[in-house]
Amino acid sequence: MTDLPDIHGVCPDRFTTVRDAFAANFTDAPEGLDEQGARFSVCIGGEPVIDLWGGHADPARTEPFTDATLTPVFSTGKAVMALMIATCVERGLLAYEVPVAAYWPDFGQAGKDGITVGQLMSHQAGLSGFSEAADPTIWFDREAVLARLCAQAPMWPPGTASGYHPITIGYLAGELFRLVDGRTMGTALAGDFADPFDLDLWIGLPGSEHDRVARMRKPTAAPDLGTIDAIKTAAFLDRGSAPGGRGSSDWRQMEIPSANMHATAAGLARVLTPFATGGLLDGQTILSPAVLAQATRERIHGPDKVLPFTISWAAGLMRNAGLDVFGPNPGTVGHCGWGGSCAFADPATGISAAYVMTRQSPHLLGDPRALRLVEALYAAI
Repeated sequence: MTDLPDIHGVCPDRFTTVRDAFAANFTDAPEGLDEQGARFSVCIGGEPVIDLWGGHADPARTEPFTDATLTPVFSTGKAVMALMIATCVERGLLAYEVPVAAYWPDFGQAGKDGITVGQLMSHQAGLSGFSEAADPTIWFDREAVLARLCAQAPMWPPGTASGYHPITIGYLAGELFRLVDGRTMGTALAGDFADPFDLDLWIGLPGSEHDRVARMRKPTAAPDLGTIDAIKTAAFLDRGSAPGGRGSSDWRQMEIPSANMHATAAGLARVLTPFATGGLLDGQTILSPAVLAQATRERIHGPDKVLPFTISWAAGLMRNAGLDVFGPNPGTVGHCGWGGSCAFADPATGISAAYVMTRQSPHLLGDPRALRLVEALYAAI
């Protein structure tokens, strides 16, 4: 059991049980996963309602975790990536049912000419990793990664099943975005969301911000991937299945929309409000009802070939139906990240929320600390 640090932030009296759950995660967390530093933020109807933080930003517990602390959220950033692609659909730059190769001819090599944007975003393209092992330094060479993925044949027939793309989807979606928009996804995130809406979100973190980044305490055990095969090995277990140097200056500054977003929980909760409020962010229409429906509808539902779960995938978002990790409502969409972070949006209640932490767990989905907070939140509304 860990001593309770000071808990900071805002939490109305009606949500006292949420504050209590947040505090309990520091002193008596499930599975002994007592927090090192964490933040939980909730918007309802687009308005910030709860914002709690506490603990330390480093394993040595010498630096406080503050409202300015940035946390690497890894795959939780995929929810923002899905929003960025949806904005291209909104502007008529992309269409979910059109083949990727119509916008990016090189992608159509090796039998991939029929893969649609919607199939790519819902992890049906069969490119979960490199079919032949690569050196981890390849991820720092965007052109080399893209050339290899364009030339690679799918690892299963596209459109027949989902197979989570942990890292590759960020390069693929990022390049598709760049080709039709003209900007990198990180540049567009800053220009279209972070700066105008005052959101502390970064895909590609400049050196000037590195002092604000929390240091993570890695999981003490590997995640349970189920039965291991060639597809799971390529996605997670090959030496080159992920970039080396996570946490280094070079890694923080590069743009991997699927894997190296740095963010605050408050920024994540706010940026996902369009998925909870009919497409609005601070009263501005970000997504029309038609595009919102296309972005969040089920595109495939079944046993995933990489993650050991049956998943209902939307266009880059996990749908809560059958997972029950984002509260009680099946229409909620969101994403989880390595170690336990998550962000989600629930159109049934208007809730958008995010949880970030610095002590990582081995859970692929549904970290028990996040589940405790979400359960307390829904019990209070």
